[in-house]
Amino acid sequence: MSLPLIALFLAAFAFGTTEFVIAGVLPQVAGGLGVTIPIAGYLVSGYAIGIALGGPLLTFATTNVARRTLLLGLIAAFTIGQVACALAPSFSAMLVLRVLIAIAHGSFFGIAMVVATGLVAPERRGFAVALILSGLTVSNVIGVPLGAAIGNYLGWRATFWAMGTLGLLASLAIVLWVPRTKNAAASRPDFRHEVRVLGRQQAWTSLILMLMLMLGQFVPFTYIAPLLQDVTGLDPAWIPWVLLLNGVGSTIGVFLGGRLADWKLMPSLIAMLALQVVALLTLYLAAPYPLPMVAAIFVWGALNFAIGTPIQTRILSWTADAPSLASSLIPSGFNIGIALAAFIGGTMLNAGLGYRSLPLLGAVALAVAVLVAFISYAWEKRSLAVPPVPANALAAE
Repeated sequence: MSLPLIALFLAAFAFGTTEFVIAGVLPQVAGGLGVTIPIAGYLVSGYAIGIALGGPLLTFATTNVARRTLLLGLIAAFTIGQVACALAPSFSAMLVLRVLIAIAHGSFFGIAMVVATGLVAPERRGFAVALILSGLTVSNVIGVPLGAAIGNYLGWRATFWAMGTLGLLASLAIVLWVPRTKNAAASRPDFRHEVRVLGRQQAWTSLILMLMLMLGQFVPFTYIAPLLQDVTGLDPAWIPWVLLLNGVGSTIGVFLGGRLADWKLMPSLIAMLALQVVALLTLYLAAPYPLPMVAAIFVWGALNFAIGTPIQTRILSWTADAPSLASSLIPSGFNIGIALAAFIGGTMLNAGLGYRSLPLLGAVALAVAVLVAFISYAWEKRSLAVPPVPANALAAE
């Protein structure tokens, strides 16, 4: 594994940790800033909105900036933002800071994936995308529990000081290991051309697959704790361990998905989408039984991230001649899907359907994804279309 990819992984790990660690210290943050826990929860939704809306705008506004320089600027914004959060005097200040960090987050992952795929041979692009994504999964396995532990023992502000230190390490890794690069194009890309590229069926159908995947993942996952307590009957003390197992499965899955994307992308993707339908139905059937439910959650977590890698690889491949807007829409699309999934799940619960019904909606969403992926692949094969040649190849300055 090359040092530049390790540097990008470390930065992805930092961004992933700061996004999710807030859930582990939310009660302490609420108490420290003098607000209720539901109000403090806006720190989570504000972050998602910042990624979804601000990330693509920042990415397009900085298309003339050399990517290494941009990556350094984004991780610097992350580091300064963590220090500011540690010193935040009020909830409103904290919310604004979180949104600003999220904008950098949304832009970072799009740029990092373009850089990562440009650093490897075409047959290794799936692995490169998987490595960046694994920063998110590993953050859930290591970063979030560790950050929550720091907050519990030393106070929530110490968590953000630790995040700032992580940002410094990621900045140093990028300075030392990521090569100086520049965009081949000397002028700002045409926004209309970027949008036209998104009109390719491989791009917009992949965005549909991304949305369906998020519904299948986050409709149940948003409410996984009450599902495990009320339906499966697990003691609350066991739930963190189940979530840890889910994170381990996700980490395994992201590298499996990368390998499959480099092997046979669309056949592998269609097969995994079909398997995820089975996994979600298994979640529904196994919900009352602890051991089968825990095993099903592990497999479900692995498939979620195994599927995400080829979807993103496909988007990057078919928008390679205009990657700026498309790449930034990847994290944006994921976060829109997360927000929509939480809303739909809450609506179902308010309608009295119960926690056990949530995986069934996920199964329906993934069944739609299987159909869309099959039609898209058949359409592609019939048209004999091939991915475009990258217009903004990385070049040494």
